[in-house]
Amino acid sequence: MPELMDPRLRKQVIEYLSKKGYNRTEAMLRNESATQDADGRPLTSRVEDNGGSKYGKGLELTRVWIEGNLDIYKPELRRLMWPLFVYSFLNVVSEFYIQEAGNFFNAFKGYFEDEHPDDLRLLQPIALPEHVTDSEIAKTYRGNKYRLSLSSVAFFNLIQFLESNDKLGGSVMVMILQTHLNIVTVERAADESRSLARMLGRAKEAENFPAEDEGIPGHNAGSANTDRHTTSNILTRLKLGPLPMEQEMLEDVQAELEEEDIKNPPAEGQSSLVQEFERHIKREDSEDAPARTDIPLPPSKVRDVALEVQKVKENRDRFKIEGRTGGVCPAVSVVMFTFHNTYEGINCIDVSGDNLLIAAGMADHYIQVWSLKGDALESAFPNVPPEASRKLIGHSGPVYGISFSPGIAGPTEASSGYSQVPSTNPHFLLSCSMDKTIRLWDLEMWTCLVVYKGHDGPVWDIQWGPHGHYFLTGSRDRTARLWSQDQIVYLRLFAGHEQDVDCVAFHPNSAYVFTGSSDKNVRMWQVTNGVPVRLFTGHTGNVTSLACSPSGKILASADDQGTIILWDLGPGKLLKRMRGHGRGGIWSLSWSAESSVVVSGGMDGTVRVWDVAEPGNVAGQGKVIGEGGTGTKIDGGASAAQGSAAAGSKKKGKETVVTPDQISAFPTKKSPVYKVRFTRMNLVVASGAYTP
Repeated sequence: MPELMDPRLRKQVIEYLSKKGYNRTEAMLRNESATQDADGRPLTSRVEDNGGSKYGKGLELTRVWIEGNLDIYKPELRRLMWPLFVYSFLNVVSEFYIQEAGNFFNAFKGYFEDEHPDDLRLLQPIALPEHVTDSEIAKTYRGNKYRLSLSSVAFFNLIQFLESNDKLGGSVMVMILQTHLNIVTVERAADESRSLARMLGRAKEAENFPAEDEGIPGHNAGSANTDRHTTSNILTRLKLGPLPMEQEMLEDVQAELEEEDIKNPPAEGQSSLVQEFERHIKREDSEDAPARTDIPLPPSKVRDVALEVQKVKENRDRFKIEGRTGGVCPAVSVVMFTFHNTYEGINCIDVSGDNLLIAAGMADHYIQVWSLKGDALESAFPNVPPEASRKLIGHSGPVYGISFSPGIAGPTEASSGYSQVPSTNPHFLLSCSMDKTIRLWDLEMWTCLVVYKGHDGPVWDIQWGPHGHYFLTGSRDRTARLWSQDQIVYLRLFAGHEQDVDCVAFHPNSAYVFTGSSDKNVRMWQVTNGVPVRLFTGHTGNVTSLACSPSGKILASADDQGTIILWDLGPGKLLKRMRGHGRGGIWSLSWSAESSVVVSGGMDGTVRVWDVAEPGNVAGQGKVIGEGGTGTKIDGGASAAQGSAAAGSKKKGKETVVTPDQISAFPTKKSPVYKVRFTRMNLVVASGAYTP
């Protein structure tokens, strides 16, 4: 290595060259001196020469610029920070800057703890290049490009800024953008979600949610495609139409309806039962619906015919909910059943389809069933007296999920004109528990018929299929399983979630099932082969509830951050987010018969009604307290001033912004809402437990 020139000698040489007229040599020596310190050592003039700290300087440069940007661009530009942070951190570690890696991680992790706590926990132990090559989380990020959509104006301004500040760290960020990110630029005019009105709305609400096309498929917020390595954007075609009815049953139902129309002719202006049936029935297989052979069901019985007849009656005579009409919200009524003196011992609640029974799963390992009419519950066993409630004992751990088999309120013998009327009430109750088992209970003898075993952890949720016979469970073992009531071994295993499967739901045609998980993802599975067909990623909290619309086209999912997301199943797209619940979890969702309204209930002690259609010019939405407490109904059409007054009625509560989609809110006194359900007549039944 050549010896450094003494600064005094260098000055004398420059003066000599100037006197002799060697101008070019003098200029070269002056330029060289400008990049050296007093001791003759080279000065660092580019951030790329600063070792591991260059990534921290580049990321901080980008962060400061984003926060100083126009408000309409801030929400989408902030989405850049997470991938830039992750790839910068992995690069620092890979280049063997151990101390700088720790400093970098600690300096920036606070910006992402709310949205990415799990990924941060997995990234933190990475400290050596070997960790980068061995860590699953590192391989996931470095082996895939992170997708992100930005408006073209925001992206152009970003690149222009980084290139103009390349020596301050901009070039490092540009390198990461080029190497590890797949940024899709969108013109505002071509994408309604990027319109000026939408962007202003997001800026006003300080919205920072991931888009449905953001991230790495199969890991975090991303597309509906379940394969993260796919190069195709073509999704599996879904058959979302109703399941065709078997021909013999169809003829029996039609004959019963014709007879009913003769006995009780429809009122003037009202359609007949046969006409109502013809409008909704699916007669034959088609491309948009599953074949009858895809979903094997037991042969139909007299009870099944009676169920279908009663469904047609209630569908015709229901209270119609068509959404907003002329800006006026539809009126929705809610009846609330509240348990007292439970001492937080209730884990779950379900109401039977005939609205006659209510059951609660207890932390003390049993299920208790009551009559909603207050009648004593009789037993089919001889010499067993009626009781005010029935206690079902058998589990050896807390009961976390219960589900009544499908049923409906049927006609009485007097109203039907028949001496013997087949029962359409539910016959069975399913329960799942911490003890890893599922139990099937008979509601006439009040005894356990079957114990199903297969899960390798506590079973969190259980749901009957819409046609009975099949049921679905979700567990801490990260799987969901499909069962048939006549077999003790599960039929399908749905594995793919990275954490607990917390909630499950069926599609109305039984051809698909949905699972929600603590990994913040929702998956859609095909029943016939157990293959995942959609991945919905956009929640910022654990997914706590799922419900598919009766039309079979839209899925509603809710999380413990108080957000409900509507998904369009066909294209796998996010339709919209609805907010209004306080944090703590939305525990139950249900759809109106028309698929136009969603009702929700949760930890904040409120029942809320939501409009599925995109609202037009509606009145200002106020703010309501996350926890109930006033017992006063809050209408979606109330003025902002009224909403603010409602919020101010309880000073200690935390205010929660309500989106314009909310139609009504029904606060309880202090009763977290465990279950909400639209009846077929479009009345909302809710239930919860009072917590003093």
